[in-house]
Amino acid sequence: MNHRITLVGPAHPYKGGGARHTTELAHRLAGRGHRTRVESWLAQYPAMLYPGEQTVADPEGEPFPDTHHDLAWYRPDGWWLTGRRLARTEDLVVLTLFSPVQVPAYLGILAGLRSVRSSRTRVVVLCHNVLPHERRAVDISLVRALLRRVDGVLTHAAEQAHLAEGLLGLGRPAPVVARMPPHLPDTGEHRAPEPGERRHLLFLGIVRPYKGVDLLLRALAAQGTPDDVTLTVAGEFWGGSADLAALARELGVADRVRFREGYVPAEELPDLFAAADAVVLPYRSATASQNVWLAHEHGLPVVATRAGALADHVRDGVDGVLCAPDDVADLARALRGFYAPGTPERLRAAVRPVSAAPYWEDYMDRLLRV
Repeated sequence: MNHRITLVGPAHPYKGGGARHTTELAHRLAGRGHRTRVESWLAQYPAMLYPGEQTVADPEGEPFPDTHHDLAWYRPDGWWLTGRRLARTEDLVVLTLFSPVQVPAYLGILAGLRSVRSSRTRVVVLCHNVLPHERRAVDISLVRALLRRVDGVLTHAAEQAHLAEGLLGLGRPAPVVARMPPHLPDTGEHRAPEPGERRHLLFLGIVRPYKGVDLLLRALAAQGTPDDVTLTVAGEFWGGSADLAALARELGVADRVRFREGYVPAEELPDLFAAADAVVLPYRSATASQNVWLAHEHGLPVVATRAGALADHVRDGVDGVLCAPDDVADLARALRGFYAPGTPERLRAAVRPVSAAPYWEDYMDRLLRV
């Protein structure tokens, strides 16, 4: 049975994994025959709440044609009117949740939708994060208010489903868990890694405390970690790089660490991957990340913690090395193990790109069952 579906979430010119996921999901649903549209944002967040650049000039994949940019954080009347319109036309509305900052707009859309008493539109919240990694009490109240007003909830990990279940309360349908499918940026033609070691590691992504870059610097400086290995930290630094630069100096590794500040566009990724032996993901906590698959797409093994779903996509000792989260000693152990003689080449030889289609088929099945 085909449905009329609207996804409410970021799309180009918004950047990053969230926009790519919304866009790819729309393409995949339309490919199944569902009449699909995307309600995106003219202005998603106030600038003061997002320190980096929110948009990019060039799309990171094929834009979805039926995408509209009418929502704005400063126009509550637009939220309500959007809900009224969706109530008259849609079978399913999917609200993509990344941050509690979005919740007031989503509550406005729900108010408009529920005001049409004859509507049979169902509403699902698709939780990229149920709650922020660094959360406040108001975040819990906001997300609880949203989850208790919708027909279903989808999360990307069992731990997240348990968190959502606690906010839903008794008597509500349990959240559905669906593994996050691949939605990688289009980086052009991939070239096979050159043989040999670079003695260089890469961290890629937004730099926030829960990502553990400080732990990585300490592990790099730890006794026994090879002292000729260098590191690039590439991405947007929330709050700037001054504190991490000071830590690198204090640890005596400043000459081995390069901070490449700012969002990394897709066309720059191949050179960053080509210069590295591995991508390192030293997260203290995580839900799901595309960076394991992105590294594998470019032929690189991964050193990652067992936080969240990171370990689901790394075969320890085969195409990467795993370690405990928030544990400098174990991360240092993983780095030493990675640079054991012959290991970088052996791990790299076992890396395989992910096959996206099975993940997406299962993901859409679970979403539509919600």
